Amino acid sequence: MAHELKDRQRLPKWMKMKMPKGESYSKVKNLVEQHGLHTICTSGNCPNIGDCWSRGTATFMILGDICTRRCKFCAVKSGRPLAPDLKEPGKLAESVRIMGVKHCVITSVDRDDLDDQGAEIWARTIREVKRVNPDTKIEVLIPDFRGKEDLIQQVIEAGPEVISHNLETVERLTPFIRFASKYRRSLDVVKYVAKNYKIAKSGIMLGLGETHEEILQTMDDLLEAGCKVMTIGQYLAPTSKHMPVVEYITPEQFYEYAKIGRQKGFKFVESSPLVRSSYRAEEHVNA
Repeated sequence: MAHELKDRQRLPKWMKMKMPKGESYSKVKNLVEQHGLHTICTSGNCPNIGDCWSRGTATFMILGDICTRRCKFCAVKSGRPLAPDLKEPGKLAESVRIMGVKHCVITSVDRDDLDDQGAEIWARTIREVKRVNPDTKIEVLIPDFRGKEDLIQQVIEAGPEVISHNLETVERLTPFIRFASKYRRSLDVVKYVAKNYKIAKSGIMLGLGETHEEILQTMDDLLEAGCKVMTIGQYLAPTSKHMPVVEYITPEQFYEYAKIGRQKGFKFVESSPLVRSSYRAEEHVNA
């Protein structure tokens, strides 16, 4: 605990975050707790939780809060998950209705324990949210489904407006921080999404030891795969047991990467220290 506190005290001034507060924040917090929902905002220790929840928005996490993979950057619990909650699609759809969400972001843990990697629950959830909330746009941040195109297709056919799958880091560092995940397989997921006429989105974290040239190469790889939207944010170690931060990237450097990305051809590039996958997600549907 002392080590973690010391690390937080060393954060540069641009990484300081406001404490979550406000009526809208409390409303979302209560809804999440009352309906037994999981959000990546809490499970992933997102630095924007105060900002997003105060505006009445949240990124929902389905298929439980225990992941079958043990990525060295992620705060989500890992282990043996519980059986999927078959009532979860209905619970989530109703919560979106009560909250009045106009752009719903959904993600999930990896479920390598399931034959279909959770694809059926994914598809049912998207369809149910759309049925109950016909005017709500949906963005999904999906796992790699082990690269199985038939499973990705189930998500595509459910009809979300934006489909995101994160590379998380550059190719060289992938084996060190992404458990059971592969850089090229993730690129293939993005490529399959784009090939099927969906807005493809992806994101990476900086500060893990990547080079400038590797970041530019990652941009090129994503563009070649058909990616339209890219998010770039600062990696923060959830605990002392996770991958340590190698470097804190300055806001000016993030701004430069946003500029380069747009020049290369991305429709949107969200790049700043506190950016996470769902940052300004409501705008990306226009990509």
